Amino acid sequence: MKKVLITGANKSIGFETARQLLQNGYYVYLGSRDLKKGEEAVNQLKTEGFTAVEVIQLNVSDAESVKAARIEIGKKTAVLDALINNAGIHGGMPQAALEATIDQFKETFETNVYGVVRMTQAFFDLLEKAEQPRIVNVSSSGCSLTLHSDPSWKYYTHKAAVYPASKAAMNMYTIDLAYELRDTPFKVNAVCPGFVATDFNNHRGTGTVQEAGARIAKYAMIGPDGPTGKFISEEHNPETGECPW
Repeated sequence: MKKVLITGANKSIGFETARQLLQNGYYVYLGSRDLKKGEEAVNQLKTEGFTAVEVIQLNVSDAESVKAARIEIGKKTAVLDALINNAGIHGGMPQAALEATIDQFKETFETNVYGVVRMTQAFFDLLEKAEQPRIVNVSSSGCSLTLHSDPSWKYYTHKAAVYPASKAAMNMYTIDLAYELRDTPFKVNAVCPGFVATDFNNHRGTGTVQEAGARIAKYAMIGPDGPTGKFISEEHNPETGECPW
């Protein structure tokens, strides 16, 4: 049975991704910053008939928490087939370039960028033991420099200085990581789940968590001929799936 660790998986897109991977026969380590909420999420999945799931207390912005999670999972398995870096924060408002504070940037990058680096480095030794290891960094088409520079893009006026900057930085890390692992079985991609109605955006999104979970799960399960080092947004480009950087 393949095993996957998903950060920020106690609700919304992360939770639905966990459900869909369970449906595909994966064992899921459900990462949750709040242990109680994580336990509630696991109990919900178990009421749906899924048993191959357990909660891992995990705060990606805390190095000691990541280290403790690595030790805990290492006691349970010697191999991790997929890591989904889903945990992220919005960064608060306002996010205008002349009003956003340095503290906002620091806090957001701590989770959205440094958290991804921490997780990847901490769990790499388990991932490299898998036959077809996969890393999915959950991104957003809203961090595309190309799209945000295009006045014809439908979300051109939806500017924010903090959150998109953090995800753009994470995308660059994804490119570098995929390059370093280019001669290995790893597949590393940044995947946008779409503009989904969740607490994250006060339910202003137009997509569903089911659609989002399917998009992320897909790239955690891709075969050896699948892409790597790509920025994927099937909402933006249904034909090829690729999103401009």
